[in-house]
Amino acid sequence: MTEFWVFGYGSLIWRPGFEFEERGKARLAGFHRSLCVHSYVHRGTPERPGLVFGLDRGGSCVGMAYRVAEEQRETTLQYLRERELVTNVYLETVLPVRLADGRLVRAVTYVVDRGHAQYAGRIEVADAARLVARSHGRSGPNVDYVRSALAEIRALGLRDPWLEGVVARL
Repeated sequence: MTEFWVFGYGSLIWRPGFEFEERGKARLAGFHRSLCVHSYVHRGTPERPGLVFGLDRGGSCVGMAYRVAEEQRETTLQYLRERELVTNVYLETVLPVRLADGRLVRAVTYVVDRGHAQYAGRIEVADAARLVARSHGRSGPNVDYVRSALAEIRALGLRDPWLEGVVARL
């Protein structure tokens, strides 16, 4: 059987929540990280939606890839589905990612469904900051999620001027 990999681009970078045997920086081509999903559960509510990351079409995304032991495959998938597919705004997809050491692996990841009602699309910095500042969900304040994401993105050696602008306004 082939190796089982998971690609994380948002909170999975700093809080994967599953056991893994290997972890490393990786790049996914064809999609970019975007604060483009209205969160109704983890970082907001339907009445006061927050914003969380999705993989949206175009560009590329550097995130974290995790190799999971074969005997943990089903347990990990079940956990990820409960965590990521709570409102079905993401599509579970297997895509090629390039690890920092040059290996090309296929990894499970979660791509935003642009046809879903929670898809927010591209949002202006000030509007995003306003939504993030007022939202709180099952997993805590939206502000904590966005600040943690920026810290982890910076720890990967990356810059995101748009996200930096959002955090500067919080």
